Amino acid sequence: MKKEDISYEILRSNLSYLDEEDIKLIDKAYNFANEKHEGQRRRTGEPYIIHPLNVAYILTTIKADKETICAGLLHDTLEDTETSISEMEKEFGKEITKLVDGVTKINNINISTENEYLTSYYKKIIVGMSEDVRVIIVKLADRLHNMRTLYALPVEKQKKKAKETLEILAPIAHRLGMHKIKSELEDLSLKYLKPEIFFDIAEKLNTTKVERDSYVNNMMEEVSNLLKQNKIKHEIKGRSKSIYSIYKKLDKGRSFNDIYDLLAIRILVEKEQECYLALGLIHSKYKPIPKRFKDYIAMPKTNLYQTLHTTVIGPDGNLFEIQIRTYDMDKIAENGIASHWAYKEGKNASVEMQNITEQKLQFYKSIIELNEEKLSNEDFVNTVTNEVLNNSIYVYTPKGDVFELPKGSTPIDFAYRIHSEVGDKTVGAIVNNNMVPLSYELKNTDVIRIITNKASQGPSREWLNIAKTTQAKNKIKAFFNKTSKDDYITSGKDLLEKELRREKIAITDFMKQESLNEVLKELKLDSLEDLYLNIGNGKYSAKSVVKKQDEEKEEEKPKKTINKIFDNDIIVGDTNNIKTHIASCCYPVPGDEIIGFITKTNGISIHRKNCSNVETLDEKIIDARFNKVTKNKYYTELLVYTSSSENILFDIMQAVNNINIQVESMNIISKSSYYVYLVTLFVNNTTEIDKCIKEINKVKHVTETIRKVD
Repeated sequence: MKKEDISYEILRSNLSYLDEEDIKLIDKAYNFANEKHEGQRRRTGEPYIIHPLNVAYILTTIKADKETICAGLLHDTLEDTETSISEMEKEFGKEITKLVDGVTKINNINISTENEYLTSYYKKIIVGMSEDVRVIIVKLADRLHNMRTLYALPVEKQKKKAKETLEILAPIAHRLGMHKIKSELEDLSLKYLKPEIFFDIAEKLNTTKVERDSYVNNMMEEVSNLLKQNKIKHEIKGRSKSIYSIYKKLDKGRSFNDIYDLLAIRILVEKEQECYLALGLIHSKYKPIPKRFKDYIAMPKTNLYQTLHTTVIGPDGNLFEIQIRTYDMDKIAENGIASHWAYKEGKNASVEMQNITEQKLQFYKSIIELNEEKLSNEDFVNTVTNEVLNNSIYVYTPKGDVFELPKGSTPIDFAYRIHSEVGDKTVGAIVNNNMVPLSYELKNTDVIRIITNKASQGPSREWLNIAKTTQAKNKIKAFFNKTSKDDYITSGKDLLEKELRREKIAITDFMKQESLNEVLKELKLDSLEDLYLNIGNGKYSAKSVVKKQDEEKEEEKPKKTINKIFDNDIIVGDTNNIKTHIASCCYPVPGDEIIGFITKTNGISIHRKNCSNVETLDEKIIDARFNKVTKNKYYTELLVYTSSSENILFDIMQAVNNINIQVESMNIISKSSYYVYLVTLFVNNTTEIDKCIKEINKVKHVTETIRKVD
């Protein structure tokens, strides 16, 4: 029997898991659909009713509930017949009607292009899915049967449908954990998008099938005997690799003969503990391949998948991929969220299943949140496709919770994925026990911890250039949309001054009338306040504004100093308008006793009096002091000695954040019988340094904190 040769009798014989009342409702739905589609034919030439029958049959294979099967039978009646929503509600109620309407194509006379139509339709499908997961399950069954009969369409339509399936529907099936449907959708899509490659792989698999089957059967017999000898009840079977998954590996440069899991077996046992016992026995008999073991039982995938994976050297030196899981895990691995139908009964089954979906599948929550962002249809579908469904990485919290993020995400994206309040109060991040900048690109399996501070003033506008996800960017923009004009001006001033310090340009130099006027003229602004406002509201970045200045001045600056020039901050002799810069060897701050060193080309270099380099400066020393009224911030460095590295970065960050002092960086510089961390701070004066040292010394495992002097 072909997959499409389904009669209602065959469909009905597959409903034994439902009670008689449920089956009567399905009978009614079939009779209704059969009557409505009477006289209609598909492109294949078959009576139209064959299609909804196949869709419903696919749904019975995952043990869908009666409402979902009815929706499968009725899914084209609103679209392709004279049936109205009110008529369907009268016959089948609101729940089934809502499912059918969820997969019904839209009819909008205002949509002029095919792209507009597709994005509008898929937004409807995806939003409908976020309200009731059964909408997308019906759509997946519908598309699967359509892909099986795609040969009846013109070539161009075949390619469009296949591309759409591969980019949107197959990834959704994957995220729902519906492996069987996802794999068939991918294989069928490849068949129509790249037929030469598809049939080449199929031929190679067919050519080597007898040999592979012989290897697999021999391995299964050996492993089964091993488990029987140790009294582990089990089922063992060979596992076929999908053509599309082979194509993806070949596309990465792998050769056909080097793909390990062409030879693969799957072992099913009754209890989770037996998975590990079986693994131990297999590893004791066959040599495992390093870095090929994965424990998805202890750390499940975000689509609920749980299995042990290992690759071993089997008989005759062949490599075998072995999967080990329980029978319950197998049901979830094959049918994902749909497997929960088997455990839910009663009137609230669909509600409970929806709750499970929302609680356990992170991508589902992301879609719900994206729908609240009020994006255009095209932006919504593109964001779901590019950021939610494809090119993902998995990162972990220190507690072992797994989060799925788009590739290229940063700690800022992670923080806003947790909650907007966490994102808004983020001040730092620790990844794999190392402090990283917020611009750090997260990698697969990174362990990340976000540092927050309740006193934080909120995100920086620079974060809009750092964040990868639309969700994070929109939450950052939402924060700033609440900000007043005065706050924009203050923020813009701070951003500009920070950029000037980063580029080692004196603020007094930038503010010289001639230089400032050139910048204002080029940006078509009237005043310095307008400049601050436009930087603060994000129209111009501070970096682009600073670049307007003459870049030749940069070459005069020494590489080993950070130029911290503020108007009236440093008084040399009896004057405060001499060009100065802060020496990076000792980083003096207000409150320090300082001296100046006359350089040949870069004005006066300011050092702390106790700096070890002062002894070598000789007669070029000149008296200097900080102006007592300065309110600007300066870099300083601390050395923190600890007896352990356990949580130390996080604890130090929290200690400093508690007194509202900014940590610029933290790095471990020595590991021996004790640990030494270099902590760079941004402070107003020595009083703040003393406070920091006092707070850091309270941290567990910290033995001493001192200020660094070269």
